[in-house]
Amino acid sequence: MIIQCMKKSEWDKRKNEEYWGQESIDKNGFIHCSTIEYFWRVAPNFYNTSEEFVLICIDEDKLKAEVKYEDWDNTGRCYPHIYGLVNNDAVVDVLPFLKDENGEYVKNKEFADIKNK
Repeated sequence: MIIQCMKKSEWDKRKNEEYWGQESIDKNGFIHCSTIEYFWRVAPNFYNTSEEFVLICIDEDKLKAEVKYEDWDNTGRCYPHIYGLVNNDAVVDVLPFLKDENGEYVKNKEFADIKNK
């Protein structure tokens, strides 16, 4: 499973669409995602906002678009990038982006058994 963090208001617009993500493809050429193990490294990008975010859980095996694991920042860590639209039937769960009292990401209980890398 891979996850994509997005504004809840965006998800509310997309959740009933058959496919979504064209805006990201137009801007970046792909849709940025993360593995659960690396998400804690990505989460700070979403701290300084008052908007509500959600974690879109995507089953790679159900995706019709190609997923490539790439290390564009030369960090030694590869992140999944979706090269095409997300078919909504590949979304297996939508979870809240949890924060503690300091505004830092708190791992969802559904991911508790997955170790951070």
